[in-house]
Amino acid sequence: MIPRNKPRNQTRTYFTNPLTLLDKLHLSTEQVNFSKQACDDFHFKVPQAYADKIRIGDKDDPLLKQILPIINETHAQVGFSDDPLEEAKSLSQPGLLRKYHARALLLVTPSCAINCRYCFRRHYPYEDKGHLGEQIKKNLQLIARDSSISEIILSGGDPLSLSNSKLAELFTLIAAIPHIKRLRIHTRFPIVEPTRINPKFIKLISNTHLQIIMVLHINHAQELGLDNQASIAKLHQQGITLFNQSVLLKGVNDNVDTLVELSEQLIQYQIIPYYLHTLDKVRGSQHFCVSETEIETIYQALRNTLPGYLLPRLVTELPGEKSKIPFVSKVGK
Repeated sequence: MIPRNKPRNQTRTYFTNPLTLLDKLHLSTEQVNFSKQACDDFHFKVPQAYADKIRIGDKDDPLLKQILPIINETHAQVGFSDDPLEEAKSLSQPGLLRKYHARALLLVTPSCAINCRYCFRRHYPYEDKGHLGEQIKKNLQLIARDSSISEIILSGGDPLSLSNSKLAELFTLIAAIPHIKRLRIHTRFPIVEPTRINPKFIKLISNTHLQIIMVLHINHAQELGLDNQASIAKLHQQGITLFNQSVLLKGVNDNVDTLVELSEQLIQYQIIPYYLHTLDKVRGSQHFCVSETEIETIYQALRNTLPGYLLPRLVTELPGEKSKIPFVSKVGK
């Protein structure tokens, strides 16, 4: 059943002070193990639309856990690092990743709609890489010289953090490359800040000949509501294919019932449940880590419960691999 929270005419407002959000939720810093040090290490940012879906007074709310800086982030753990996928080694030049066959990934902005605490790029040194303006044009020139590339992936940050005018310029440059068939956009905006899918953005995507694929990021059915339903419907009307990728997170969605409900909700929104990721082991995210034994148990139960078209692929990403790979437990081997 689709949640019946009413959509509103929301301005694009954000909580940037976690104490203000906690006050709204009637929660104390002690109740949630809040950490200023963790907040200083990775800044707090949450759209009003997402915050409105967090349950008042619930310190264990699955949406709150995804965005709140807590003491656990400050505990060092072996195997967790600032660059868990070793992306620095895959940079052809600043802002351009070439590790996938026939695809190029452009980092077009450091900004996001929401700062998720498990983000594998939470320590990425965007300020050192010059991802904007002339650097993007240089990267597109490099792509234009390589006819083996048929798909460009826009990432960041969140590409929809860019203004419509910046996106229009970027789309025009990409569309001018004859061997590019598809443009894939990885974004959280239609979910966490649905008003971003405004008439100007719709006009922008309707004016390009590029086939657009959008990969959303939804971890819990509670993130969905009528406001998302409206934004997603607008994307469907433009013929955009929508996929979802989730991250398996301890205390958020690490149980079968939650993941089944998510897949059921996604298909109601005509979003394909595509990937279920294991956690990328970035420093500060260790408290989200689900053990390999638990992952195996959860996924087997999902396989036994869901029809094949609702079962996301369980994958992991490893440094040096040319694609995401199926998760295989090492337990007992």
